[in-house]
Amino acid sequence: MKHLVISAMLILAGTFCQAQSKFDLQGHRGCRGLMPENTIPAFIKAIDLGATTIELDVFPTKDRQLVISHESYMMAATCLDSLGREIKKSDEKNFRLYQMTMDQIRKFDCGSKSYPAFPQQQRIKAYKPSLIEMVAAVEEYVKQKGLPPVWYKIEIKSSESGDDVEHPKPAPYMDLLINEIISMGIASHCVFQSFDVRPLQYLHDKHPNWITALLLSNNKSMKENIALLGYTPQIYSPDQSLVTRKLVRQVHRAGMQIIPWTVNKKDDMLKLIDLGVDAIITDYPGML
Repeated sequence: MKHLVISAMLILAGTFCQAQSKFDLQGHRGCRGLMPENTIPAFIKAIDLGATTIELDVFPTKDRQLVISHESYMMAATCLDSLGREIKKSDEKNFRLYQMTMDQIRKFDCGSKSYPAFPQQQRIKAYKPSLIEMVAAVEEYVKQKGLPPVWYKIEIKSSESGDDVEHPKPAPYMDLLINEIISMGIASHCVFQSFDVRPLQYLHDKHPNWITALLLSNNKSMKENIALLGYTPQIYSPDQSLVTRKLVRQVHRAGMQIIPWTVNKKDDMLKLIDLGVDAIITDYPGML
């Protein structure tokens, strides 16, 4: 019976943002478990594996573009410099994306290095693409394959300590993102998420109908976290370890969806689905 219930939930559970009847499978940084994270090949692979949403992170560059990257710099563990050389751990923050142009960033290889944390990850030469470049590639791929529109879940990587060092302050940061989203015409299938409440508040003020998700890793109550944000977002997104049946009920009663991160074991996926979550974010979208 339990397996029948889980199967039914996979078919019937839906997400507010996609307004459709099938479960929302979200590829974390594309499919980090199998391909170099936050690269165009990773997003394409995630779509091939059935991801209905691709999750990514963005940072502004020196020449006011948005580059897709989880870190604000070229991480030594995953990237080689523009000449194909190793980057020392002590030097990696000398390569801050906010201090580099997009042309400079493209010269770094962030796909060829072995990444022990993800031994199944395919090694290919790849770079951190711009948001515009990635969306164009994905939209063309989806069109060629005759697939339904893909959703983009975009994380704003900001913090007060990073203001004017790793990124602009929230207003110019979000204005840049808003302008790019509008110019690409994808606002209707985007979700904007952050641990930092400031960019979400700014976006909600400018575009209250756009979909936002509050990312969480703290032990505060749902009411406390929502009070800090100052409005009720469409999505409440806690670390998977914080999800309980009680929290799922509370979130749904508040009119939000609950989408945990980052779930990489099948047993954990099935457990969370059984608890009633609305989607799964994973590095292995083919696993589910």
